Amino acid sequence: MAVAQSNAGLNGPEIVRATGLPKQATYHLVHTLVTTGMLTRNEQGLYILGLRIGIFAEAFRRQLAPVQHLAALLRRVSDETGETAYVSGWLNGEIVTLATCRGTNSVQAREIPHGTYADAHARAAGKLLLAFAPDETSSQYLRSHSLTKRTRKTITSLSRLQKEFARIREQGYAIDSGEYLDGVTGICVPIDQGSLPYALSVSFPAERFEMNFDGHLKTMLKIASSLVGARRAYQPGTRNTPQRSSKAS
Repeated sequence: MAVAQSNAGLNGPEIVRATGLPKQATYHLVHTLVTTGMLTRNEQGLYILGLRIGIFAEAFRRQLAPVQHLAALLRRVSDETGETAYVSGWLNGEIVTLATCRGTNSVQAREIPHGTYADAHARAAGKLLLAFAPDETSSQYLRSHSLTKRTRKTITSLSRLQKEFARIREQGYAIDSGEYLDGVTGICVPIDQGSLPYALSVSFPAERFEMNFDGHLKTMLKIASSLVGARRAYQPGTRNTPQRSSKAS
């Protein structure tokens, strides 16, 4: 994990510090991973991922892939908004990015990798799925995960987060306004108003937020509702129109 999360690889002492394991155990583990082809050393002598890790990466991607009808919704969201789109869902007690579809706009936000599960409290998808989860599921997650401050906008107060969840349930969507990544906005909507443990989201540069919010939200709600039939369609100018809070995060 430490080597995979590094940008250019790690040397032995750096792996020891990153893992927190005893030095002897760490070097034994590294030696085993090199022998099996999971790790290798580059020209600078740093440990990097080996070629055999690709087998596991491909299997991981296949096994996390959402069922076909969700993948189709994902492609529609990306095609119609031009933004990078995601399907996220609950998996083994974590909120995981299950699939990603790259957008077509010339300028894209930094992509959240497939399989991302950490810091759900800071992601639009994480906040939405926590908001719509049964109380015990949400409470258990929050008891077992720290509210890491990823940016200056990240909500790290449990009471504030609970208020955010209430607002998400009331308005029917979630926003991450630079809470997970600086300069990146995310919008997330539930599938079937939260009755399914999946959600659709898009991310885009924050400067496009005001210009694109209404259109993107309308498109996403329409597509998310198409799976089971809309019971509360987004119709501007009616009582069913989700009301965007003046405070985005």
